[in-house]
Amino acid sequence: MTSITIPELETLPAGGLAVVVGAGGGIGSAFAALLERSGRFAEVMALGRKSNPPLDFEDEDSIARAAAAAEATGLDLRLVIDASGFLHDEAFQPEKSWRELETAHFQKAFLINAIGPALVMKHFLPLMPRQGKAVFATLSAKVGSIGDNQIGGWYAYRASKAALNQLVRCASIELKRRKREALCVALHPGTVDTGLSAPFSKQGLMLQKPEESASRLLAVLDGLDASASGGFYAYDGKALPW
Repeated sequence: MTSITIPELETLPAGGLAVVVGAGGGIGSAFAALLERSGRFAEVMALGRKSNPPLDFEDEDSIARAAAAAEATGLDLRLVIDASGFLHDEAFQPEKSWRELETAHFQKAFLINAIGPALVMKHFLPLMPRQGKAVFATLSAKVGSIGDNQIGGWYAYRASKAALNQLVRCASIELKRRKREALCVALHPGTVDTGLSAPFSKQGLMLQKPEESASRLLAVLDGLDASASGGFYAYDGKALPW
């Protein structure tokens, strides 16, 4: 079994609150477990549709209530990781051609990959402290890069992740005006061995366990400072094109 490195997260002030949204998924649960084991935070809130309190992207009030619960801890909100994402389900598969485009597919992809994370930004970013490093990170995808797109396809997923990247950029600009040491960034986790990517994992492609990807991404976040806010970074720390 591969040994998983638990990042020390030395650049984040100790004793605060960490929140993981989408903690019911493979990489979300890995983030929550690693953050607990790091010992850096006084509390780690793992949020999702089945958590207490629940957080459901289809219900903005649930996002507001979850943010209120985070505020009620009285702890400085030092880290928020949005690990949600939608690529496929029983009804929808990534499109190979414009002939396959469907309104319902776009609606679901944008709700989970863009609108939901934006509403999490709306309710959680204001809770970040004015002093000291704090990070909001959301899982995007390299296929959401317009500059990197050479083969097309996957319309709804690509477009919704590209929208997420723009939302991160917008929020980072507003965040900087209010909390100069805080960051808002998009992350590419690579190909992770979860239900989301399993049907599309190619032979020879580096496939990471959720714990490996989460560990690498936390190390990336630990190495970023306020000048990196608004950026798009891969699990190896490299900046990605928009």
